[in-house]
Amino acid sequence: MNQYREGWQVLLQQLRERSAGAEAMGGADKIARQHARGRLTARERVAVLCDANTFSEYGALAGGHHPGGGDPVPADGLVGGMARIDGRGVVVLAEDFTVKGGSIGHPNAAKRTRLVRLAQERRLPLVMLLDGAGERTDNQTERYPNTPGDLQLLADIKGQVPVVTLVLGTSAGHGALAGMFADLIIMTQGSAMFSAGPPLVQAALGIEATPDELGGAAMHTARSGVAHNLAESEQDAFAMARYFLSLLPQRAGEAAPQQREHPAAAPRKLDNLVDIIPPHIHQPYDMREVLRALADSQSLFELQPDYGRSLLVALARIGGIPCLLLANQPAVEAGAIGHEGAHKARHFIEVADQFDLPLVSLVDNPGVMPGPRAEESAVLAAAAQMFLAQRRYRGRKIVATLRKAFGFGSSVMGMNPWDRQVVSLALPCVSLGGVPAIGGAQAARASEEEAARLRELQSGAWVPADNMAFDRVIDPADLRDEIIAALLA
Repeated sequence: MNQYREGWQVLLQQLRERSAGAEAMGGADKIARQHARGRLTARERVAVLCDANTFSEYGALAGGHHPGGGDPVPADGLVGGMARIDGRGVVVLAEDFTVKGGSIGHPNAAKRTRLVRLAQERRLPLVMLLDGAGERTDNQTERYPNTPGDLQLLADIKGQVPVVTLVLGTSAGHGALAGMFADLIIMTQGSAMFSAGPPLVQAALGIEATPDELGGAAMHTARSGVAHNLAESEQDAFAMARYFLSLLPQRAGEAAPQQREHPAAAPRKLDNLVDIIPPHIHQPYDMREVLRALADSQSLFELQPDYGRSLLVALARIGGIPCLLLANQPAVEAGAIGHEGAHKARHFIEVADQFDLPLVSLVDNPGVMPGPRAEESAVLAAAAQMFLAQRRYRGRKIVATLRKAFGFGSSVMGMNPWDRQVVSLALPCVSLGGVPAIGGAQAARASEEEAARLRELQSGAWVPADNMAFDRVIDPADLRDEIIAALLA
């Protein structure tokens, strides 16, 4: 029976050597350079992100046996496979910058497609760790029998499973495009992302630009809105990704994990809300204080906080139940609906709809932002898209009007009467109308008597409650408990 052992020993030795070559990535010098930049390697990133000893690598030997006799390319610059995060299965892929700058060769492209298809077939969340230069320049000199299309599959799985992109270095071209299909895009300080890098921009347009000028993390999270959250470090980015996934189901059609027995989930009165929310609509306050009071302790995760700052979007647990919170921010532009805020809200309302997260909307805005600059930004189109998203939302919708709600601003926040809300709540101080009484009366050239009558009609919850525009008018202290009751209804 030992007659085969010698042959197996030769094959197994070859397997060990090829596996070791893949695990060595770009070699000691390039790994040292990656560390000198303050960045982990692809394999270190996967190890930190995922539960210990759960990563099963796919395609480690891809790139190791070039059909034309070329030098091996360790794992062809991409590390990927199946793993677990908080005990739940995921598919992860990580670009390896130490191997040809993380560029995409033909085996790399095939591996990407295999991994995205695996996430689709197994219905598992997908996490992409980007740090690569896009398509490899010498691809055009090689011919492979097919060119797999991971972008097509990424479009197909949108809304089927959660997808998270982490930009941890410089991401260009195809890799950056792939990252755009994610539900959450996180960039670390010092990272950059663009469709074409500085050399191509220089060659095509004659413009000299640094990676940061083209697509730095601060620009994309605060001005372009391409990315959602800015992480201080890679560890911070991993923590954000893990927490985001913990609040979502593994796949569409399943319930998100609940923590209703956790002590932080217990009902409680919010006696301090009357100290946070002024009853007069022209006094600003920080809505984040309201969100922190409503959410279970330590559960609030704000999404895209530096973009569209007059509108807050966050994930949190309320009564142990994961929810999407949508709230106007009266401390910024009185909470008016601007283009950026509407764009942000539309994206995450769609995510909540796809994964059946309850939508809790806290309304306090004077309407859609007016003025030449706002109109030039296409605020009407953005607000209409936000309205479309909340109208199409089919989960549990809870709307609480805290103070003011005027015009289309109230509609995009879901305050419309009988708009599939589980419950429509109001605080006693609400002020409603097609236009604000101050300004609206002037625009209509109303008399002082007519203006005073308009202000009276818009002040207080009594008239809309009489017309069943609200289901319940409540004490601010009861807001959290009323929302929990609606979530459990």
